[in-house]
Parts: sequence; structure tokens; C-alpha cells
Amino acid sequence: MLLAADGSILDLAKETGTRFGFAVNLFVAQCISFALVAFLLHRFAYKPILTVLEERRKKIADGLANAEKIRHQLADAEKQFSDKLAAAGVEAQRIIEEAREAGSSLRERKTQEAIAEAEGIIAKAREATQLDRDRIMSELKREVGRLVIETTGKVTGKVLTSEDQRRLSEETARELAA
Repeated sequence: MLLAADGSILDLAKETGTRFGFAVNLFVAQCISFALVAFLLHRFAYKPILTVLEERRKKIADGLANAEKIRHQLADAEKQFSDKLAAAGVEAQRIIEEAREAGSSLRERKTQEAIAEAEGIIAKAREATQLDRDRIMSELKREVGRLVIETTGKVTGKVLTSEDQRRLSEETARELAA
């Protein structure tokens, strides 16, 4: 323990405090002020900012989940379309084969009628398939457009104008058509 020449360390500390202008009551007041400011900043600034950041993280995660959902729906729609097209092709092939078998036992005129009928059925099947495809793609474009507009609104956090919605719908339709 270090001792001053004429007293104790306590006397030395008092002398140093007096020399540098240290006042206990001012020091305590400053500590209280600092604690109050720190509390207020934590309560009214830091916590709300963290809350906003967490909400933004959630919105972004939701937007990504919606985008993934849209991709899955698009893949499902394309699979359904290809399945229907394959089924229509198998059915058309089956009808053609039946027509050929029936035509071999009939005279030439009946053979020509059966082939013409089978081709008509194929044309109708193709037309129906094309109509189904167009209808499915139209529905898909509307749904994807709606989901893109909804997701964009959620991710950006602003209300989209009708002009923004129209532009996003057109861009989405162009990308899906390509």
C-alpha cells in the first residue's frame, strides 16, 4: 500500500480530485443522466429498430416462399399440360389403330370414311388440347401475375398503383410466354 508523505492514500486522492476539479455530486448527476439517456435510447430507439428489421426479414422470407410456391405451381401446370398432351396422343393413336383394323375388313369406301373420321377426331383432340393449354396458360399467367404483384407489394412494403400492377402483369406475361 502506497502512502503519501504526510498522510494516507485517501488524502492523496482528495488532493488530486480537488486539483483536477472533481466533484462527487456532479459525477453522480452525470452517471444518472447517462443511465437515463441509455435507458431511453434502448427503450425508444434500439428496440423499435430491431422490431422493424425483424418484420422486414419476415416479409423477405415470405416473398421468397411465395416465389418458390409460384415456381412449383408453374412446374405442376406444365406437367399437367404434358400429361394431357401425352394422353391425347395415346388416345389418338389408339383411335387410328382401331380405324385401321376396321378399315382392313371393309371395302375401300369404308376404309376412307374411317380414316377421315379418325383424322377428324385427332384434329378435335388437338384443338381441344390446344384450347385446354391456352386456357391453363391464361389462368396461370393471371395467377402468376397476381402473385407477383402481391409479392412485390409485400416485399417492397408499398401500395402498388394500377399502372405498376399493369406493368408487372405485362412483364410477367412476357416472361412466361418466352
